Amino acid sequence: MTPEQRSNCMRRIRSKNTRPEMLVRRFLFSHGFRYRIHVKTLPGTPDITIVGLRTCIFINGCFWHGHEECSIYKLPQTHVEFWTNKIQRNKQRDQENRLALKHKGWHTVEIWECQLKPKERERTLQGLLRTLNFIALQNRGAKISYHYDEEDSLSLAAEDE
Repeated sequence: MTPEQRSNCMRRIRSKNTRPEMLVRRFLFSHGFRYRIHVKTLPGTPDITIVGLRTCIFINGCFWHGHEECSIYKLPQTHVEFWTNKIQRNKQRDQENRLALKHKGWHTVEIWECQLKPKERERTLQGLLRTLNFIALQNRGAKISYHYDEEDSLSLAAEDE
């Protein structure tokens, strides 16, 4: 590709309303969760904010946010120093935003692009549902017991006080 062609390709990559983000939003809505999108008053402008649960969901692109354990994340072989610095800045900013949200009393959930690929999608979305239900139970003051089984799946049990 010529530099102009590459520039045009990169320019078309969106940061809002991406396919992974829309998948998660449709899933949440179909399960009764209501949310706000891209709330600018919160650190990091979370992709999805569930105000009633004080929970922010970030849907990260594996390349742009440097998902180390992922096959999608591959550092380009040209302008290596630029891309390394850019991705490191993104990772640092993400960490600072999560910390700022925690200090403000918000929960954060991070979902990676690769976790929404067809083979992993159902497991990821069901895990998100369990996490949100867990937060909801905590907010209600329920006594919660949980454990992980041999497949590292979270099991929850709650009794209302």
